[in-house]
Amino acid sequence: MQRLLLLRSHPALRSAWIVWLVMVAASTLTRLVLATLAWQDLDLSPGAVLDILLRGTAADMLFAFACAAPVLFVGALAHRGRAPGRLRRGWRLAVTTGVVAAVGFSAVSEILFWEEFTARFNFIAVDYLIYTNEVIGNIRESYPVGAILAGLGAAGLLIAWLLERRSARLQAAAGHRGWPWPMRLGVAAVAAVSMIGAGRLALAIDASTGNARSLRANTVDQEIARNGGVAFLAALRDNALSFRRFYATVDPARTDELAGPWPRQRHLQKGEARPKHVVVIQVESLSASFLGSFGNPRGLTPNLDALARQGLLFSELYAIGTRTVRGLEALSVGLPPLPGQSVVRRPEGEGVLTFGAVLREQGFETSFLYGGYGYFDNMNAFFGGNGYQVLDRTAIPDERVGFSTIWGVSDEYLFDFALERIDRAVAGGKRQFFHLMTTSNHRPYTYPDGRIDIPSKTGRDGAVKYTDWAIGRFIEQARSRPYFDDTLFVIVADHCASVAGKTRIPPDRYRIPAIFYAPRYLQPAVHDRMASQIDLVPTLLSWLGFDDHGRFFGQDLLSPDAVERAWLGNYQEVGRLTPGALGTRDLVVLAPKRSVSQYRIDADGSARPVPVDPDKAEHAIADYQFADSLLRDGRLRAAPPAGDAAHASLGREAVVR
Repeated sequence: MQRLLLLRSHPALRSAWIVWLVMVAASTLTRLVLATLAWQDLDLSPGAVLDILLRGTAADMLFAFACAAPVLFVGALAHRGRAPGRLRRGWRLAVTTGVVAAVGFSAVSEILFWEEFTARFNFIAVDYLIYTNEVIGNIRESYPVGAILAGLGAAGLLIAWLLERRSARLQAAAGHRGWPWPMRLGVAAVAAVSMIGAGRLALAIDASTGNARSLRANTVDQEIARNGGVAFLAALRDNALSFRRFYATVDPARTDELAGPWPRQRHLQKGEARPKHVVVIQVESLSASFLGSFGNPRGLTPNLDALARQGLLFSELYAIGTRTVRGLEALSVGLPPLPGQSVVRRPEGEGVLTFGAVLREQGFETSFLYGGYGYFDNMNAFFGGNGYQVLDRTAIPDERVGFSTIWGVSDEYLFDFALERIDRAVAGGKRQFFHLMTTSNHRPYTYPDGRIDIPSKTGRDGAVKYTDWAIGRFIEQARSRPYFDDTLFVIVADHCASVAGKTRIPPDRYRIPAIFYAPRYLQPAVHDRMASQIDLVPTLLSWLGFDDHGRFFGQDLLSPDAVERAWLGNYQEVGRLTPGALGTRDLVVLAPKRSVSQYRIDADGSARPVPVDPDKAEHAIADYQFADSLLRDGRLRAAPPAGDAAHASLGREAVVR
């Protein structure tokens, strides 16, 4: 009994036990909160609930053990058994308070992350660690950080004080004796081995959760069953994925037959003259479901709805991904969403052919304007090195910015700056292409007062309506310019506001609006056939009368030969969506470990697993395998036109000015 008391009372073991207990308790509480937030989407069948509890508890305990083991390792080697003095007790109390508060902060962060993405920590969380200025700023603007930290600190201090009192009683009963050296070395060795083993087991459970039979039909159940810390480590490990190594493939000779040929055949649109200038407005997080044109009754987008009625509306267009960087990829490089990072952030993205580069070949001056700081997600380097002059927040004079968030200037001020640049550029006599990227429709959803009838910082609806107001104002201001009649305005989202659903890739959460607006050249119409975001580049080039020599992956949507299909991705899983029977749609999903699955998407958006159609699966695999080979083998690289180096240099100067 005395030896057992000695073992239990040792500070190293006691500290490790505290860390383990606090982490398991916090993980369990977090799971309960997340389950409450997602209650309507959970599968509450007995098998699913039992699987969630067993997997979740096992992952929580193993991850907590892996985190507690280093405490035991250091404590076993460092503690010699002397009675702690006042200074050491104070230090121990402070450290325990910090640990408890840190665990609590992680739990709160998980809950806030879930509210934004309906997922455990994933690739996005990994990316956010790189861009701490924007992320921390966004958190400070969106939430009462001071109150949260104060509450966590107070709770941590209270728990630490209670634990310290109990520890003091245990150690007093044991007589403050330390472990002999052989025991200390043995405990340290066991702690080190156990840390590695527990971590690997936790990652293995996390990897198997997506394939668990009782959870496969519901991704919300899968996410609830996971542990946030383990999910973060898995995302950190899998940040880069080789399609050839991890995904199902077909015979390379078949890819040209199924996805090729390369370059593709193009049929230019012939007829009347086309606009001289092009302005693309890419809108942050603009789901199709926000627009009245798509059935929203709340009146959030009166200006966009008017433009949709007066222009060419693409009503069945699907984004390729879930983040801005994917939307930028679609409107520049035009590739299906390869697993892992976007082309914008890959080394292979340097020197690739882009929409802007092709327009420069046709005599355009091309510019990318972003309301935030373009180092985020590698925007400056990518666009500046691939045919665009880059202008970001650093190029906008501070006195011209009436309101901004950590993500960038409010949309109206971005549009004011853009209008000045367009006025100046058009006056120079050359054709102009401007690609604008907005930021206001993003948490913290704040904007200048008095613009719309929804108060700032009250939620997404207000941000959507403000962005709509800013776009309407921009178009009306441009209407008074002499170049308005000779300008094509393209309004398109980068991705949807939320991709939460019961499947990993819920197609309805990828549906975005796109509008071509040029009253002098385009009659009002609706294109209601399924299409992909990457099809916009070849469609625009063909309609403008420019031959891209078949160098973009997508197709001209206005061609009678256009085929209905769309590509969707979420970093690890990628899919190909095609029309099904009787108004349904079929989604083939490719995942690591060469997994292939298929879902039938009904008219109401619900999804159900169905047997894999070999023909549809082969086409999906071929498309992604072909796109991967184009990028990996350098076939997307473009020989820059004369003067390209000077042009890219101009872009970089604009960024650092």
